[in-house]
Amino acid sequence: MSSLVEQAKFTCALGAMQTVLAIPRGIPIIHAGPGCASRQFAFLSSGAGYQGEGYAGGGQISCTNSSQSEVIFGGEKKLRATVEGTLKVIDGDLYVIQSGCTAGIIGDDIGQVAADFSEQGYPVVGVDTAGFRGNNYKGHELVVNAIIEQYVAAQTKQADVRQGLVNVFSVVPFQDAYWRGDLEEIKRLLTGIGLEVNILFGNGSKGVEEWRDIPNAQFNLVLSPWVGLSTAKLLERKYKTPYLHYPVFPVGLKETSRFLREVGRFAGLPKAQVEGFIQEEEKRYKSYFVSFGDLVSDFGCYLPYHLYTAADSIYGIGASRFLIEELGFTPKKFYDIDAPAQKTEEDIKEILQNIDERYTGNVSFEYDNRIIQDEIRKELQEEKTRAVILGSSWDKELARENFDSILVRLSIPVTDKVIMSKSYAGYRGGLTLIEDLYSGLFDDGMITNTTHADH
Repeated sequence: MSSLVEQAKFTCALGAMQTVLAIPRGIPIIHAGPGCASRQFAFLSSGAGYQGEGYAGGGQISCTNSSQSEVIFGGEKKLRATVEGTLKVIDGDLYVIQSGCTAGIIGDDIGQVAADFSEQGYPVVGVDTAGFRGNNYKGHELVVNAIIEQYVAAQTKQADVRQGLVNVFSVVPFQDAYWRGDLEEIKRLLTGIGLEVNILFGNGSKGVEEWRDIPNAQFNLVLSPWVGLSTAKLLERKYKTPYLHYPVFPVGLKETSRFLREVGRFAGLPKAQVEGFIQEEEKRYKSYFVSFGDLVSDFGCYLPYHLYTAADSIYGIGASRFLIEELGFTPKKFYDIDAPAQKTEEDIKEILQNIDERYTGNVSFEYDNRIIQDEIRKELQEEKTRAVILGSSWDKELARENFDSILVRLSIPVTDKVIMSKSYAGYRGGLTLIEDLYSGLFDDGMITNTTHADH
């Protein structure tokens, strides 16, 4: 990790305002200086495939725009006025006050401000997401946990457990550019094997109705190496809800089938029911995969087989495993960009080494993308070979300049593609990843269908 970051692929904890916006009719209220909210939105929404303002994002986000006066005399009075105005003007189901660095430094008590409005019957939550608390992965967990402790707990005094109900804690909305499609697909898969799913975010969620239902789940599912674990442990303490931690995000046939079987066993679902759904999905997947074999036979000599990954541990591990296990890629280096805790770093190394022993010594926790680019460029030029790079739009020139390597945009920023419901998750996502990957063979006239020749 470098001390001065030139190209970070995440933002600060305040970026979790996008987590709030991902909840249908969720309204963030920002207590920070001018420009903080707009910059977060620009990077995490426009920079994630131009996903738009949605219901209450972008220029609609309420902010105190704290100035010198608030720094000197405190900003709670201005915050209360901002909250009052927001409640009058923006119709929402849940309002989350988030503090930025200014409020965090001077010590404004946003928790008390939120509690005062909550006592008046308003669904208001307060959480300290000052930038120095960590990045927006950490901010995401802080916001989710605050909603559970301040809002959900107040709505549900005692759990009424329903068999077959699962809460899913997985990708970070907007930080994962494909989050909308990913969560819809994960819900489709889990519903397919017979579960009822609180997906909590996106178009597949019922909004705060699902959040109020969280304590009633049979179990919680953490579908990531570390994001969401603190939430699952919180719910275990609070409601004695067990949780399944599945650290590899499922991409493609093999991992998705493993994932569904593990979830089915944990949930106590009938084996025949789970296997029936898996068989249908695998049949469909294989029928499409067969046509891919014709492309391999025609263009096999042009296909790169070396793999470099520069993405977060959630998507990076899942996509890398798919390319190695099902498409035969050779792993060269894995750059984890989400800055996990030191203990989690060791867990991630172990997961990757279990996927392929060639990852031993080739896992780096570096979130300066400029350093990552320099290292990959050096290796490609020394080996004089092409590769597949799982990266971001920042890596477009790196791929083009180095033996026409192929870039798949797996992490933000994604600024040269438009993303709506696209996903690389599950069986269907694996096929989509194959499409995007091998379409790269024909970018910029690299190969033509008539000559099969390099340009």
